[in-house]
Amino acid sequence: MSSNPLDPAFIARQKERLLELRRQLVSVGNAAGSDEQAWQASAGGEPQDEGDDGNRFAQQENDEAVLAHSEGRLDAIDRALEKIAEGTYGFSDESDEPIPRARLEAVPESILTVEESEIRERNARRGL
Repeated sequence: MSSNPLDPAFIARQKERLLELRRQLVSVGNAAGSDEQAWQASAGGEPQDEGDDGNRFAQQENDEAVLAHSEGRLDAIDRALEKIAEGTYGFSDESDEPIPRARLEAVPESILTVEESEIRERNARRGL
């Protein structure tokens, strides 16, 4: 791997952005958990109709998808923070190729190049 083309000030700003993103995602996850607990407590003894169940299941499915996405993003943020500590931020985990600065500015938790991310997504859709 070549020396890091990213200047220390940029990396420091990215670290702050990553820490703030992490705080936001954890806060949203905690709020979702509180909402679920409140719903379960309020629904304790109330009779419900089938419409309530259908709406509730749809909302729960959506909440679970959002939570799974947030957990994946938290993992990527944690890995990006590790890469900053290691001095490898800005290089792909797969190929050690530089990740363009514009990509890091758009998605600070990027640990793969655009091409590598697209390949992973295609393989995931195909179940590979």
